[in-house]
Amino acid sequence: MDQVVGELKMGDVCGEVGVLCCRPQLFNVRTKKVSQLLRLDRSSFFNIVKTNIGDGTIIMNNLLQHLKERRDPMMTAILADIEHMLTQGRMDMPLSLCFAANRGDDLLLRQLLKKGMDPNESDSNGRTVLHIAASKGSVECILLLLDFGAHPNRKDSEGNVPLWDAIVGKHEAVVKLLVDNGATISSGDVGQFACFAVEQGSLDLLKEIIKYGGDVTLLNSLGTTAIHTAISEENVEIVKFLLEQGTDIDKADVHGWTPRALAEYQGHGEIKELFNLMQPTSKETNVCPPEAPFAPYLMKYQSDPAIPLFIHEETARETGSSNGRLRRRASFFQNSLIGFVAARQRHHEGGGGPEYSSTKIANSRIPSRITIRCLEKAHIGRRAVLLPDSINELLDIGAEKFGVSLAKVLTEDGALIEDIEVIRDGDHLVLATSEN
Repeated sequence: MDQVVGELKMGDVCGEVGVLCCRPQLFNVRTKKVSQLLRLDRSSFFNIVKTNIGDGTIIMNNLLQHLKERRDPMMTAILADIEHMLTQGRMDMPLSLCFAANRGDDLLLRQLLKKGMDPNESDSNGRTVLHIAASKGSVECILLLLDFGAHPNRKDSEGNVPLWDAIVGKHEAVVKLLVDNGATISSGDVGQFACFAVEQGSLDLLKEIIKYGGDVTLLNSLGTTAIHTAISEENVEIVKFLLEQGTDIDKADVHGWTPRALAEYQGHGEIKELFNLMQPTSKETNVCPPEAPFAPYLMKYQSDPAIPLFIHEETARETGSSNGRLRRRASFFQNSLIGFVAARQRHHEGGGGPEYSSTKIANSRIPSRITIRCLEKAHIGRRAVLLPDSINELLDIGAEKFGVSLAKVLTEDGALIEDIEVIRDGDHLVLATSEN
């Protein structure tokens, strides 16, 4: 008797078990209406996969995941059979060592190594089988690979070594095994490891790097150091630790920035005090090196320049500033809901009607502070100025600050500003010439 197993819809696949595992499918397929099918026979499929073994690994992983997710008793039995065949090395599918290491399958790994496969096989990212096994914490796979001659200090395309993968994964047994067999962390990009630890805010990871012989003061592949990253992250604890390891804060990276200059430029007061305490200097700080001011950490973490706020004395008296400390309103909100509520509250308290309050605020305009920079004079850096009354006045201010004739005012993401009224307190603006 016929029994309906399921119904296929557009884009569905059938027959995958028969093609991939050389096992007869347990059902037939028939169409109920005219259909278009794309058929791929076993021979054609294997010819493709044999020239792209890495893709074959992905396909097999996807198949096994697919069978697990089916949660069908029949498919469960097929899955168990396929995994058994994999373990015994009886699959016709061209499998890779990376596939076995990903699964943590030491029996399959042994079978493939015995067939003469290269123990230093790598994937498209340059990650060797040993990298994968170390990241998984598979001691048995590591032992097998080392026995068959896997190199413990091979780097992947990002400079990682198997020992670093094991340290990050906190696989202590694997770390010890690799170290005992000649693995060293200094074979990899130690500067990048240190920067990664700082980005994670992990002091323990930095200590692990030092424990296994790594120098956390080295430059990474991008030409910067861990302490530059720590300053940008404003992590005082890690900055102090790196200073204790002998970091020279007056030594520039490839972008031309010294740690001391970076802390000064980004206004990190606590870090500057720490520098002056631990490594005092009488040298003048180079705040903005002309060679290469656009370092990655500046684009990501740059803070506003720290300058005193300015406000007219008359406005200060009106806003109730005391003890000589002047305050600046962030914005005008008299026409917002909050402004109406505040005005109504002042009216009830005898401070005059809403009309009077709104007029008074509008007439005593508090200057807004903006930050400007010039595309053509990037080495000069940013300047904080008071917002004038017109676009032309702003361009004149920019010309005076940067020494070049300017024609356009833009937002940080490139939108052209044509009306001074759209600029708000605290905005960051870009000034450009007519050619740029």
